[in-house]
Amino acid sequence: MSTCILIHGAWHSSWCWNKVATLLEQAGHKVIAPDLPSHGKDKTPIREVTLQSYTDRICEILTELIEPVILVGHSMGGLVITQVAEQCPDKIEKLVYLCAFLPGNGESLLD
Repeated sequence: MSTCILIHGAWHSSWCWNKVATLLEQAGHKVIAPDLPSHGKDKTPIREVTLQSYTDRICEILTELIEPVILVGHSMGGLVITQVAEQCPDKIEKLVYLCAFLPGNGESLLD
């Protein structure tokens, strides 16, 4: 089965995936639901947080994995998985946008 990395949105953390993670694990998938910088249990100071710091966190996780993963992004997590896919394309099997921002080429959140 696949490895799924579940990326939460703004003002959330990994806890928001608890029920989904359980269902995916019961279906045989490996699940990773990290806290993005300055969310949940992560203690990164808010002044150091950027979209790139979110992306770097996920890319660090990907470097430790052998097989490509399914990235699932909720809300702001859609921006994160888009940027991760651009920076680490060989590590991505699929992208799933769940009520998420899905920017077009050259677009930003503010567009």
